[in-house]
Amino acid sequence: MSAWIEIIAESEADSALLEKLDQVRAPNGTVDNVMKVHSLRPQTMIGHHSLYMSVLHHPDNTLPGWLLETIASYTSLLNRCSYSFANHWSNAAHLIGNDSLATKIHNALQHDKPEQTFSGKELAILQYTKRLTVSPGDICKEDIEALRKSGLDDGQILEVNQVCCYFNYVNRQLNGLGVTLEGDKIGYYSN
Repeated sequence: MSAWIEIIAESEADSALLEKLDQVRAPNGTVDNVMKVHSLRPQTMIGHHSLYMSVLHHPDNTLPGWLLETIASYTSLLNRCSYSFANHWSNAAHLIGNDSLATKIHNALQHDKPEQTFSGKELAILQYTKRLTVSPGDICKEDIEALRKSGLDDGQILEVNQVCCYFNYVNRQLNGLGVTLEGDKIGYYSN
């Protein structure tokens, strides 16, 4: 793994850090670099992991996982965060489960043209995601009203908002500390 700050390797971690690393292991048993970069302040690792799990993997979320991962991917593309995009596009494509459709969505997002693939509430979600990512100070009540008119309830609007906000946070963490994918398994669903 590489980053622009010191990372304590698992082999050099004390028992308190090892305990926290065990708490944030991915389903495949690894600790992703996005978590390892917190090794000097492991309390932030636990907070980060808790937010991540509640935003993307909580069973009470009502929007489909593929859409939440697509929001994550689009936010990461807009922020030019290749780390998050690689991981979360892998997740989105896995959950979409249709290679042809996933390729169409990928191309539309890469070209910042979600309207080529999406319409209705999905397009409204991605338009809100872009606005919240690139010009958060311009968000207004009408943006929320547009999401409601597209068919989202307020709980779903909150889900969209939290995924976008979380990825704006993590993209800045990763880009700002120079965290790379070196040594990571790509995607939450990787074996």
